[in-house]
This record gives sequence, C-alpha cells and structure tokens, in this order.
Amino acid sequence: MPMRWLAVPALLMFFSGLAQAAECPELLQGSLPKLRAKESIDLCQRFAGKPLVVVNTASFCGFAPQFKGLEALYQRYKDQGLEVIGVPSNDFRQEAKDGAETAKVCYVNYGVTFTMTEPQKVRGDDATHLFKVLAEQSSSPKWNFYKYVVDRQGNVIANFSSLTKPDNPEFIEAVEKALASKR
Repeated sequence: MPMRWLAVPALLMFFSGLAQAAECPELLQGSLPKLRAKESIDLCQRFAGKPLVVVNTASFCGFAPQFKGLEALYQRYKDQGLEVIGVPSNDFRQEAKDGAETAKVCYVNYGVTFTMTEPQKVRGDDATHLFKVLAEQSSSPKWNFYKYVVDRQGNVIANFSSLTKPDNPEFIEAVEKALASKR
C-alpha cells in the first residue's frame, strides 16, 4: 500500500479531533483528577452541553455545611441535566493535606454524590485551567465555596460569594436560567 494512503486515516483522525476541540468550550478543555479515584475526568467529554455549577470547596471551612445544600441542588436538578463540580482547594488554607481526608468530609460527612476532583489551585497563575477561564469570564474566587453558574455553551452567567447558600432564590434563578439555555 502506498504511503500516502496510510496518511489519509491519520489526517481524518486529526481533523475530527480538531472538530471535537472546536465544539468544546474553552472552559471545559482539559481534565482533572477525580477525588480518591484512579481516573481523570475529561471535562469536555463529561460536561460539554450541560449546565454547570462549579464551586471551589474546602473541608475545614466554616462554609463546608453548604455541601448539603449543593447536594440537594444536584438531586433536585440532575434529571434536567445539571452537573455540579466541586473542586477542593487549599488556596485559602482550609483544605486537608491529603485526598483521603477530603473524600471523608465530602462523601461520608456530607453524602456528596456530585463530581469532586482532587485538590487544585483555583487562584492566580498556578490556577487550574478551569478556574483561569472562570476568572476571565467573571472573577477569581474570593474565598471557599465561591459558586459559578455556567450555561450549556460554557459561559459563566452568574457567580456568587461564599455567603450565598445553595438554596438562595437568586442562585436558584441563575441555575434555572442555565438549565433553560439552549445547546
């Protein structure tokens, strides 16, 4: 078989990969390690086209009880497509030193079933790509449990401070707006 025929499948794979990348919003490009699992989460594959709530968390923060409210929100809206992504961070010096302790707080203490990642940087030049794009579209987290509501196209439509509880009417309104957004 001539060499040029071998190049055709490679080129097709290359261009289909570019097409997939073009469909993936900037916010979701890349992957993050799942909390206490041996797998990485391909953000685009897992969350593209879905409304999101992204929140930076910390196990030992006074706002940690918001895990319960975030889980209730997820349970209320998951059948409509809502995804919640919790990203633990020690940027504000209130996260456990190891993922096992973080997992215990999230999964055992608060019964979290939504997606949680291993601890990440969420502020500054070292922030994970997801949080760099969130900051570009709105602002960097000011503290733990800073919440971002993202529409199906990967655009931040609202962000909320740590003081805003997950059952806050304005927060719920933003989530419902994200759910109503068209793909």
